[in-house]
Order: sequence, then C-alpha cells, then structure tokens
Amino acid sequence: MAGLEGLPGFGRWGASLDVLVGHPGPLWIYGEAGCGLTTLGAFLARGRGAAFQDDAEGLGPEALAAWIQAHPSGVLASHLAPEDPAVARAASHCLPFRLPSLEDEEDDLDRCFWIMAKEEGVSGPLPPLLTALPCPGNLRGLRNRLVRWKLLGQLPEDAAPRLPLADSEDLAANLHVLERLLLHRALRRSYGNRVEAAKRLGVSRRHLYLLIARHGDPVRGEAPTAEGPKRLLRGQNSCIPDPHR
Repeated sequence: MAGLEGLPGFGRWGASLDVLVGHPGPLWIYGEAGCGLTTLGAFLARGRGAAFQDDAEGLGPEALAAWIQAHPSGVLASHLAPEDPAVARAASHCLPFRLPSLEDEEDDLDRCFWIMAKEEGVSGPLPPLLTALPCPGNLRGLRNRLVRWKLLGQLPEDAAPRLPLADSEDLAANLHVLERLLLHRALRRSYGNRVEAAKRLGVSRRHLYLLIARHGDPVRGEAPTAEGPKRLLRGQNSCIPDPHR
C-alpha cells in the first residue's frame, strides 16, 4: 500500500493529521475496503505511541468496548461507520475520521496511480483505462490493475463495465440484468463482506440473501440457487443474456 501521500484526498485531509495525533482520546478511522485504513491507522498509532486495532468490527461489541477501555488513546480502523449498530456503542467514545475512497476523490486518481507506478518501476505512457473509474477495491484494486499490466499486459475489465441488456425492450428482463450487475458490483467492492454489500445497495441483509440466491455471489464463487422473479417465468428467460459469454 502506498504511503500517506498516496492515499485518496491526502491534499485535503493531510492537514488534519496533527489534530488526530494530538487528540487525547481514542480514534475511529473508517472507510471502504482498500482505501488505506491500515496505512493511516498504523501511522496515527505510531505518532501517538498508542495501540492499533485493525478490522475493529471483528472483535464483537463486548470485546471492542473492552479494548477501548484498556487503550484509552488507541487507534481503531474499521470498514463500518461509527454509527453502525454493530459498533455504535463502543465507537461513540471515539473521535471519528472517514478516509475517502477513490470514487470520493475522483480528481486524485491519477496522482495516486502515478505514485504506485513509481513504486512498481512502471513508466508511461500507459493506457487510460488503467486510471478509469469505477475501480473496485480502491487502492488495492488500482495496484492490482497496475501489476497485471506490468506483468501480463492485461487491461482492466472492471474499468469499462458493459451492461448486457436483453435484445428486446422487455422491462422485466432488463431490470433483472441491472439487478445482477449492481449486486455483483457491490459484492466485489465489499470484498465479499455481505453486511457492507447490503449497506451499499440500501437493502436489508435478508433482501441481500434473496438477491444472492437469484444471481449468485462472484466473490465466493456461489452459483444462483433460485429462479428469477415470477414476471420472468412467462417465457421471458430466453431474453436474459448470459453475462459470462
């Protein structure tokens, strides 16, 4: 992972580092997967001479509260916002700081990319698709693109997503395709974290599992286990294109 200067939006929030280091209480650093949480959290912990807990939500509510009590000036990194019910009680004692993603800081993508390229020993000119949005996985995904190009000459498929709409204007069939596209994109960007994927999609966890049953999970390699909605079963299935063709 790049240093702090290689994180999205560093030019905007970098001036806050002294405030964060000097804050006497615990810090809750949060953001999307792959945006540099570990890099920032470890830096702040070193600067404060304090303990660092990565993936803080994995501790569970009671253990999380106990950790904060034992490390009153500690730094915690999480993919969950402090108001998320799973962590809200413990995180309410922390000063929150949200680390932006590449999509939040679109104008910063080129700068982050060229810092990585220098680290990897790659020089330009390079194909524009390497720095195109969307970039699932944030900085981690961006580095994966760069390494694939460096080693294999492969361009990223995720940078130019195609929506394989049905040949007809059938609304039900095309909505089914769009539903699958958004579900799979949310799962990939969440690195298989279904709680985060449901939050991205704005649906309940129960609804998310219904969608996964209908469309599968590309991250875990799970195939669909249920038929589509009834509106598609009236001779419409032939209209739905195969996304793997």
